[in-house]
Amino acid sequence: MKKSLFFIYSCLLILSVNLGIAQAPKKIIIENADWSTVDQEAVPDALLLTGNVKINHDGVTLTCNKAYFFQKENYLKAFGNVQIVQGDTLFLNSKYAEYSGNFKKAFATGNPVMSSPDATLQTDTINFDRNVQEVYYNSKGTIINKENTLESKSGRYYVAEKKFKFLTAVTITNPKYVIKSNHLDYYSNSGHSYLFGPSTITSKTDYIYTEKGFYDTKKNLAHFLRKSYIRYDDRLIEGDSLYYDRNKDFASATRNVKITDSINRGIVKGHYAEIYKQKDSMFVTKRAVAINFVENDSVYIHGKRLMVTGKEGDRIIRAFNNVRFFKTDMSGKCDSIHSSSRTALTKLIRNPILWNGESQITGDIMHLIGDNNTKKLDSLKVLNNTFILSKDTLGTGYNQVKGLNLYGKFKDGKLHDVDVIKNTEVVYYMRNDANELIGINKNVSSKINLILENNGIETITFFNQVDGDIFPEAELPENARKLRGMNWRGEERIKSKDDIFTKEENEENDKLVQEGKDDNAKENVPMKIRKETLDYDKKKPATKPAKTSKTKK
Repeated sequence: MKKSLFFIYSCLLILSVNLGIAQAPKKIIIENADWSTVDQEAVPDALLLTGNVKINHDGVTLTCNKAYFFQKENYLKAFGNVQIVQGDTLFLNSKYAEYSGNFKKAFATGNPVMSSPDATLQTDTINFDRNVQEVYYNSKGTIINKENTLESKSGRYYVAEKKFKFLTAVTITNPKYVIKSNHLDYYSNSGHSYLFGPSTITSKTDYIYTEKGFYDTKKNLAHFLRKSYIRYDDRLIEGDSLYYDRNKDFASATRNVKITDSINRGIVKGHYAEIYKQKDSMFVTKRAVAINFVENDSVYIHGKRLMVTGKEGDRIIRAFNNVRFFKTDMSGKCDSIHSSSRTALTKLIRNPILWNGESQITGDIMHLIGDNNTKKLDSLKVLNNTFILSKDTLGTGYNQVKGLNLYGKFKDGKLHDVDVIKNTEVVYYMRNDANELIGINKNVSSKINLILENNGIETITFFNQVDGDIFPEAELPENARKLRGMNWRGEERIKSKDDIFTKEENEENDKLVQEGKDDNAKENVPMKIRKETLDYDKKKPATKPAKTSKTKK
């Protein structure tokens, strides 16, 4: 019979544990008081404790000048120089406090100050729920640690995680910047901040906006994810993912990157970029394109890599590897480009080809020269092996001009007056006003001048040592109608801003743009907490809290 009862008792005990049936609450223990008395008239059912009061309850120590201890309720009211201590992780000082042993909850007011090894909280009223190890307040509070001052209208502190959670008007003030948000999680040991919803970071040198982000306030490193941008004095950096190092003034952006230069009226796009503010430089790749506004038109320059360096007035744009560019009435290709705003000189380097209207221009060296006063294209220079080609307007032949060097002048953004000099040769299909073929002019001379209008040759003039003739079409054989070295590349001509990219680049761009739209369409959820945040104290043990002076009654 005894064995059966013991078995039943054991089963009930196990069942009660499994069902979470709470054991009786522990009693508050009075460890010290200089005086103790009972005054049923003044404080019914309470033990009055006075002088060097010290009580203990389940790992928490409370000290004060005076206390009312309600033994039946297992409840305490503390007055004057109150301090509640939990291990070496939490110190709560105030002028007045209440503590429930049954519910393991504390309430403190009268200039309450909560201290942990990493931060100090000051507010009007502080509540401490030991069951879930949470401190919370619902009035304006100020949190101070070594690096930052935080202010908010309300907040919670999770003791085990060393995390503050703010859901209303929080501001972090650092000597270098100010963070504002309505939803911010701040880990006091690591200084890691997690922003959610519309948030800003403002400093003397930049302004940051994000709707989901991480900021390491100790190392000044950040990662922003949703609708984020960084604004410098004259640049706006946007991207689906932004990384920022404030110490180095360095930022990188990934996917749907856009960098706007408001002073120089330029935009750079790509899917990966690095920006060095102190060096005033940037590197962009993955369908990189620089867009500059010139003469009420846009010039698009694309290369596998783009580099922009230098301050305003001394800025250099470099594009590398299979460079292509497009302007409404001009486009071209080369291996690389070097463009200087100081000299207004743009060099098309290695295998350059330029399409101006319907004309194709090639040569060994090609320079586009601007005018820094008017901010317009001024002239074109082509050196060595110059060749100008265009199709005859009605026939199957080609108008050709060949020479050593070319010097051209622009008018209203269009190539207008062109000189080709030294060892010049021409094959030109001459037509009357009715577009009837008069003959084919083939000759050599020392210099040729072309006047271009409406994307075609308006007049052609030959100078010095002219030798040649105008041949009827039937009298000039096909093989004599082409100059040596002629190479028509009309199928390569860039006719729109989209043509500067390869098919593969456009397909990848469409994919990345859609991924960005899909992500923005999803419900915004807080960023996942990083492993480095969770493991911070494993690498760096928590510091011991500073001693807190008690408040005099």
